[in-house]
Amino acid sequence: MPDASSDFSEPTLVDIILPLEQSKNTEAQKSAVAAKLNTKISQIVELRLRKHSIDARQRTIKVQLRFEVGVGESLAPEPELHPKYPTASSDAESIIIVGCGPAGLFAALRCLELGLKPIILERGKDASARRFDLRPILKEGRVIEDSNYCFGEGGAGTFSDGKLYTRATKRGPVRTIYETLVAHGAPERILIDAHPHIGSNLLPKVVMAMRESILSAGGEVYFGTKVESFIIHERKIAGVRTTDGREFLSGQVILATGHSARDIYEQLHAQKVQLEQTPFAVGVRIEHPQAQIDSLQYHTPKGQKRSALLPAASYRLATKIDNRGVHSFCMCPGGFIVPAATENDEVVVNGMSLARRDSPFANSGMVVTVEPEDTAPFVSEHGVLAGIAFQKSLERAAKQHGGGGQVAPGQRVTDFLMGKDSTDLPKTSYFPGIIPSRIDQILPEWITSRLRRGLDLFGKQMCGYITEECNLIGFETRTSSPVRIPRDERTLQHSEISGLYPCGEGAGFAGGIVSAALDGMRCAEAAAESKGYSGQNRRAPEPTTTASPQVKPRLSP
Repeated sequence: MPDASSDFSEPTLVDIILPLEQSKNTEAQKSAVAAKLNTKISQIVELRLRKHSIDARQRTIKVQLRFEVGVGESLAPEPELHPKYPTASSDAESIIIVGCGPAGLFAALRCLELGLKPIILERGKDASARRFDLRPILKEGRVIEDSNYCFGEGGAGTFSDGKLYTRATKRGPVRTIYETLVAHGAPERILIDAHPHIGSNLLPKVVMAMRESILSAGGEVYFGTKVESFIIHERKIAGVRTTDGREFLSGQVILATGHSARDIYEQLHAQKVQLEQTPFAVGVRIEHPQAQIDSLQYHTPKGQKRSALLPAASYRLATKIDNRGVHSFCMCPGGFIVPAATENDEVVVNGMSLARRDSPFANSGMVVTVEPEDTAPFVSEHGVLAGIAFQKSLERAAKQHGGGGQVAPGQRVTDFLMGKDSTDLPKTSYFPGIIPSRIDQILPEWITSRLRRGLDLFGKQMCGYITEECNLIGFETRTSSPVRIPRDERTLQHSEISGLYPCGEGAGFAGGIVSAALDGMRCAEAAAESKGYSGQNRRAPEPTTTASPQVKPRLSP
């Protein structure tokens, strides 16, 4: 362990733990760091926060902090992050990217770095215009089928919580994803927080800035451009046709359409492109007062507000019942439940939250795993698309049992567990409204029984989780794609169609903003490699961001 006489020419990283009340006190921070380094407080010239996480497992809440420390001298100035991409040359190879979600956007940016010209085709509208198309679904219950909460610039993530926490750290450079987002306007806090998020009020600006980076570097982006079919010759992709009669030609297509573009699966199936069934999950949105979740997670008396130093509390619950997973999904503290239907004959619910997470409600998906064999009744008619047919059956049932438009069926969690009618329902954040319904009877019995047992267990794990103030709202069906588009593990091309790169959530290879972004980058790199831009032959890219100088910090024990 270094002492006061040590050479502090290189930055040092130090981990400390402080009580919540002292976590933002500079003197307390310096004192703890000095003690860790066995030096005087006066030697701690500067602290730069690198990691922040809250430990609320015990009644005494603690904060874990990691600082880059300037000992004896100030730290070197930290340059701001700025997007900077090389301009595609006039003779650059074009690559078509279908879909403008995280996978498509990050694929496009990586293409530019590697000397390729990306051409993005997106069925929906740009993020600014897309906002206006949310009003009909909220106010009138009418879905604009190519521009909604799922389709349009940024994909389904644009109007969501914007969660960036991922376990996909072995899939690629997660830090690069965060820095790219910050360079395009995301808050710098995402580089520090253990469970970062952006918020639906900020994400549209970020994805629009990413689009501008693509355009300014010579890429192309087409909105309102829906792919109708794929041009395939002798098992090789040659381009795509759109519904307006245009053809976009390229021997390389990155297919990054997201999990709700069901017509894409149908078209691939019609063109005899190999698809596979894959597990997914369906269930409900469960909604509590946020104050109740705060009380449970922060160990405070009911009715007492959480400390201003604490964010809206979240949770993660999971178990296995009769060989099927039952778990929370996409938990949105201080959030809202929103209508995520993509057609007018269905009701689908999802969650979102703003950057401040200051809604009085907390919601989460509460879902049960669906294995391919669970969709057997739909196989004879729908084949490999049986999972989609199963999802659709639940979404139509929700529409039928709702109150018209996008009004959703709802049931108190206590009534669901007891198998009884809800005569009335607690307040909800779901703007189109909810109507008392027997969700326990609408869902298939094998899902209902597992949800009941799972919720009963979660209520014992989190005493107070099951309450009269809690709603179940139907249905959460778009957790992931029920179809996988198979690809070669090495080349990332479709196992039978050369030049076609199935990518992201829609292809079954990602589950969230970060993992989709990483997969988009991987597919771009694979496409570049197939064109000879591999290893030493790859064109050296200009830096995506102007990052802080690379150092080899010492991590204090």
